Amino acid sequence: MRAFIGENLKYPHAARAAGIEGTVRLRIDISHQGKVTATKVLSSLGHGCDEEAIRVVELLRFEIPKLRKLRAVFHKTINIHFRLAANEKENPSTGQIQYTVSPAKTSPKQEDDQKDTPEGGGYEYTISW
Repeated sequence: MRAFIGENLKYPHAARAAGIEGTVRLRIDISHQGKVTATKVLSSLGHGCDEEAIRVVELLRFEIPKLRKLRAVFHKTINIHFRLAANEKENPSTGQIQYTVSPAKTSPKQEDDQKDTPEGGGYEYTISW
């Protein structure tokens, strides 16, 4: 089961960009046919990790023992681990946000106060990480 999850699990882009690591804990219901019929997140990470864990768990198929024609639902708790590679921890993705502020229409009194503002009448900020 670990190999199957490892092959099919895709690290969400939002979680990778934010450097999120941890474990999503799920409770699943397994039908008498071995298919996952319901999932519930017991411990959440956010940033798309919960949705990805649910997607992978719903792909699982279980072998259910025959119970003398009894159709039982089985419950199981599964932990899905999200871990970044060592090189991703050392070199987090970098990004840039640009933010521009322009003044609103002003009254004649405020126009005298704004003579010191830069040409174009606004401010520009750039945030890098």
